[in-house]
Amino acid sequence: MCCFSQLETYVRLSGDDWTRLGDEAERVAHFIGHRAYMKMGEGHCAALELRVDDEGAREYFCTVYETRPQICRDLLPGSPQCEAERELKGERVAVKTGNV
Repeated sequence: MCCFSQLETYVRLSGDDWTRLGDEAERVAHFIGHRAYMKMGEGHCAALELRVDDEGAREYFCTVYETRPQICRDLLPGSPQCEAERELKGERVAVKTGNV
């Protein structure tokens, strides 16, 4: 759920996050004013890629998982922190899917 939103300012990045993203930072993140955020497009994070298998099943996966922002590391699916974010931001989410 944390990967899905229509808000451009949904996932804020720190300087450490930007550095960790390395060469991928320009592709998946941007600045709004003086703050960096993950890019959001089509209702989801720009780092998510959609794969469709031979049976037509759709699955999103994170293309920057190893270098993902700290907030993505901290909010493990189903964790108390994740559930708190779901409660706080649930109505802002455009698409709700499994554990992404």
